[in-house]
Amino acid sequence: MLIFLLACSGSCAFAGPPFQTDDPDPVEFRHWETYAFELSDGTHAGGTTLEFPAWEMNWGVVPNVQLHIVVPMATNFAPGGGPVSFGISDIELGAKYRFVKETKRRPEIGIFPFFELPSGNAARGLGVGKTWYRMPLWIQKSWGDWTSYGGAGAVVAQAPGYQNYPFAGWLLQRTLNDKLTLGGEVYGHGAEGLASTAPRSSTMFDFGGYYTFHEGFQLLFAAGHSFVGEGETYTYLALYWTWGGGGKSNQPNDFFGRMHHI
Repeated sequence: MLIFLLACSGSCAFAGPPFQTDDPDPVEFRHWETYAFELSDGTHAGGTTLEFPAWEMNWGVVPNVQLHIVVPMATNFAPGGGPVSFGISDIELGAKYRFVKETKRRPEIGIFPFFELPSGNAARGLGVGKTWYRMPLWIQKSWGDWTSYGGAGAVVAQAPGYQNYPFAGWLLQRTLNDKLTLGGEVYGHGAEGLASTAPRSSTMFDFGGYYTFHEGFQLLFAAGHSFVGEGETYTYLALYWTWGGGGKSNQPNDFFGRMHHI
């Protein structure tokens, strides 16, 4: 059974969406951003979950802090050709806090804890059935057209039959021109999912980026597959808008790559 990760979870460079690794850079003060997205994640043992339609909103509530919500509809494809279920899944709430700003020599550092409310029907594979938590630390450094960020954390799962597990990721991206940015990440996690399905750890490589139609409006895309551990496939596609503050708009800078088994 699949559930949602952070993420991560979408600034002069994008971060988070469309990738699973996030950065410490919050939405600018008094700015808003929203994503209308599709996200899928699947394994042989756990089946596949497709989030679509799904919606994310982030708000720069005070300097260096953003508030975060994701409301997903999901389709769960049970493993082995089992039943298919559709409905609302677990709603995600969180707050990103940057406590060290980037300088010429120093990276920026922040945290993005969040929790998933048990709004989905766990019996139909559309959630876990109990609130669970994700606690990451993220670091970022930029130079010229290049940006690199990553970090690690842990998922704390309280639902019966689930277990806690670690995760980590790192990404390198380059701005090719004023329209296109591309990047690649390595992202891994410990054994996640119901203990009865004998879950294994997985390490993936994902490639993607974003295309800017005009200031404040982008297309985000990514896809990847595991190369170590359990076979796992990830895809993400979204339209992204940002506005507010009376100043220059952000690029995508939130999300934690939400879908995984817990």
